[in-house]
Order: sequence, then structure tokens, then C-alpha cells
Amino acid sequence: MARAYDMSTRAERARSTREQIIATATGLLLDGGYAGMTIATLAESARVSPQTVYNSIGGKPAVVKAVYDRMMAGDAESIAMSDRPEFTSMFTAPDRAGFVTAYAAWVGLLHSRVAPLIGALTAHGVDATLTDFLATIERERYTGVTHAMTGLRTRIGLPDRIATESGFTRLLDAVWALIAPDAYDRLVRRSGWSRDDYEEWLAGQLGVLLT
Repeated sequence: MARAYDMSTRAERARSTREQIIATATGLLLDGGYAGMTIATLAESARVSPQTVYNSIGGKPAVVKAVYDRMMAGDAESIAMSDRPEFTSMFTAPDRAGFVTAYAAWVGLLHSRVAPLIGALTAHGVDATLTDFLATIERERYTGVTHAMTGLRTRIGLPDRIATESGFTRLLDAVWALIAPDAYDRLVRRSGWSRDDYEEWLAGQLGVLLT
């Protein structure tokens, strides 16, 4: 019994340390961008050793990804984005119009969470390590689009003109381009749109694609 307790305590301590590191890294990245955070400054600010950072999360690219994933999810729960209620609820919509409204709200929520981080990371140029990170999240975004559009095709259906495999692939490409973070940044941060404005615009654009 004591051994089981010790293992549980150790796991909880490791989880708490990881959370402390991620929270500290979030603040450093938002304040100083990618160049403003090193493993040394992160360790000092989080009051742990650099080796603890490496053991808990990894090097600087892994830390940045951990921060991004946490901001994207909005919590520390081990639930895939495609399994979260906000995502799965899209497929309770009675028609495509209802789906695009729900999907636009989902995309707006995600952008509102991670846009400050992406802006801070890219504000002063992008080095090779950060380029790899940005490529990774773009691939993940395409995967998310594929999950959403596949669910739409399966549960609600698509117009005949895009129901073919080639048409579906073009749809994925178009949606992936439409929901790019840059569009959100241009409209919300640079042009002063509200998140509601963005979601209404996006729903309209998605509706055209799916008509």
C-alpha cells in the first residue's frame, strides 16, 4: 500500500511540476516571444533546474508545443480535440447551415485561445526551429479540418459537386486556407473585428463552399 501511495505522490508531483513549467513558459513567451525564453530563464522563473525542464517536457521546441497545446485545449485534460464536446456537438446540427455556424464558433474559439501566442512567437521573425513548430501546427490544423469535414460528409452529407474524392480534397484545402490563423489575425487584431464578427463572416464563407 505504501509503495502505491509513493508512486501516486510522485506522479502528482511530476504533474504539478509540469503544470508550473507550462504556466511559466506561457508568460515568458507571451511577454518576450520565442527569443525571449530560454531553458535557463524558464527554469529560473519556474524555480526548477534546467534538467527538470528537459525531464518534464523537453527542449525549447517541446516547451513551445506544450504551451500551444495547453492554450488550444483550454485545460490540462487528456482529451483529444476531436473528442471534446464543442467539436462533437457540431454533428448534432440538423443541416449544413447549422453545422457551419457551429464549426465557425469552434474555429473562433480556438483562434481566440492561441492567436496571442502565435502573434508573440512570430512578431520578431522566425528561425528554423520555430519554422518546424509552425509546420507541425499547420499539419495538425489540416487534420482537424479533415475530421470536421469527414464528420459532416458522414452525418449530414455534402453537395453532389464536392461529394467525389477529388471534390472532397479540394474542399479540405479550401477550408484549411479559409480558417488560417492569418485571416483571424488580419480581421480581429489588425482590423478590429470582434470574435462574433469573425465567426459570422467565416460561417458565411463556409456556407458558400458547401452550397
